[in-house]
Amino acid sequence: MRTLGKWIGRLLLLVAVAAAAFFIFAPGYVETQRNAVADHAPYPVSDQARALHDSLIIGDWHADSLLWDRDLLKRGDRGQVDIPRLIEGNVTLQVFTAVTKSPAGQNYDQNSSDAMDNITLLAVGQLWPPRTWQSIFERAVFQAEKLHEFEARSNGTLHIIRNRADLENVLKRREAGETVVGGLLGIEGSHPLEGRIENLQKLQDAGYRLIALHHFFDNALGGSLHGEGNHGLSDFGREVVQAVVDRNLILDLAHSSPQVVRDTLEMTDIPVVVSHTGVHSNCPVKRNYPDDLMREIAATGGVIGIGYWADVTCDDSPAGIAKAIKAGIDVVGEDHVSLGSDFDGSVATAFDTSELSALTHALIEAGVSETQIRKVMGENMLRVLRARLGD
Repeated sequence: MRTLGKWIGRLLLLVAVAAAAFFIFAPGYVETQRNAVADHAPYPVSDQARALHDSLIIGDWHADSLLWDRDLLKRGDRGQVDIPRLIEGNVTLQVFTAVTKSPAGQNYDQNSSDAMDNITLLAVGQLWPPRTWQSIFERAVFQAEKLHEFEARSNGTLHIIRNRADLENVLKRREAGETVVGGLLGIEGSHPLEGRIENLQKLQDAGYRLIALHHFFDNALGGSLHGEGNHGLSDFGREVVQAVVDRNLILDLAHSSPQVVRDTLEMTDIPVVVSHTGVHSNCPVKRNYPDDLMREIAATGGVIGIGYWADVTCDDSPAGIAKAIKAGIDVVGEDHVSLGSDFDGSVATAFDTSELSALTHALIEAGVSETQIRKVMGENMLRVLRARLGD
């Protein structure tokens, strides 16, 4: 019996060590693999580009940094976004989007809404509160709580934008020379509503201002671009879209099916956003809507956010992203192109947010005018925010 007891003790010790390794090391390892930045020599940035970059209002519609177990107030050695690197990149406005469900085997072509969910394991592995382990809604609330906690500890360098007054306050502070980043909360897909319209108010109370309808799977609102059919808006989806319009929230069509996009455009009269994407004529993949549909989206007064990863640009170098931006200007016009990095969204990139001046340099090299650069880098985003944020 004593020998058996020793073996049981050793087994329990082994289990404890394995569990410790999982909780301590596995989440960081996963993020390092999922959000890699390519090794590279410093990108060229001319004096002209540096001066222009330092004068820009820069805004990014999409980063999934709240998903990961990092203190965003500290400059990280993994991932692509944190507050110090946003400041180094001269970013004024950053939308932090909450990922709450992700199907195993995720791909751009077809995913089942019943597939095993990867975020459940990540939530447990990163020791999120137990309330988040089985509730998609609570995962959204928790990620909002994380950003508010960062704001509280930031000594004023992070200011969460909830309304137009907050937006103008951030702009005035930056104009006065203060170091501050304006953060907005966005939902990557409306499945956190869990099929209940009353949860939209709760998410709004938690600070969410940008509402995407879909992610990588069909949900109660209708079809995903990557779901099991080009389904349009359901009755519940129409109810949610109308509520987003009425509440002065920002509507994001990224990842929605083309039919959902068309249904939404038919029933709304607001500027809409595709927060992170590419241009089909520049990179002909399913992830990028056809150019004619992009023009319909632009006709609302809205914008498309150009991503920084190769799956949507076909070239993730600064020059490749500049080429995608130039293609976007050619397709939808200079007033309707923005930045939508998808940083920290399980995508590999050629640079992180601290290196954005390299993109400004590449845009100049590509022949994009200063006026167009100012619009794309932030002024177009600012116009939409001013149009949609409430008082």
